[in-house]
Amino acid sequence: METDIPPKEKIFQTAAHLFYQHGYRATGVDTIAEESGAGKMTLYRHFPSKDDLIISYLKDHNRIFWENFDRVTKNAPTAREKLLAFFESLQDYIKTPECHGCPFINVATEYADQEYPGHRVAIQHKQSVRARFGKLAKEAGARRPAVLADQLFLLMDGAYMSARMFGPQNPAANLASAAKTLIDAQIPEPKRK
Repeated sequence: METDIPPKEKIFQTAAHLFYQHGYRATGVDTIAEESGAGKMTLYRHFPSKDDLIISYLKDHNRIFWENFDRVTKNAPTAREKLLAFFESLQDYIKTPECHGCPFINVATEYADQEYPGHRVAIQHKQSVRARFGKLAKEAGARRPAVLADQLFLLMDGAYMSARMFGPQNPAANLASAAKTLIDAQIPEPKRK
């Protein structure tokens, strides 16, 4: 027997899909209420404003990002291989029709004011990603871990923007090899015995 999705979850799922595919500003509360079938009164009962819904979506996507990061890197035995595994996985995702860029870049682009709550959530997420790249680069023995972290960060965000602009047939199809080039320049591959 199939259970019904609670209205709050239905609203959230609908908004998440619309925000990611069409953008935050282009997605109105009326559209979310209509497509979710919940109605505006129910939407506002669960999410007092559209901004609250945006923040909830970004926080949920942050959780999903880190779960995916941990999942795709867990079997990589070294920090160097974890970085490579992340970029190989991201390359696969960037080439799919489901990828509409990065929700955090998208919100920062649409709401440029750094005091906007969604922009602040985006900055926190991006700082966490840079820190993780830096930690892994240091563990891997990079000559300049902070520089490598920034390079990989820019490469990742460039790939996300490429996917947003061009769709699945985008220049990020060579993302993993570009990341490997940067990583190899700072972290030589271990010699085989």
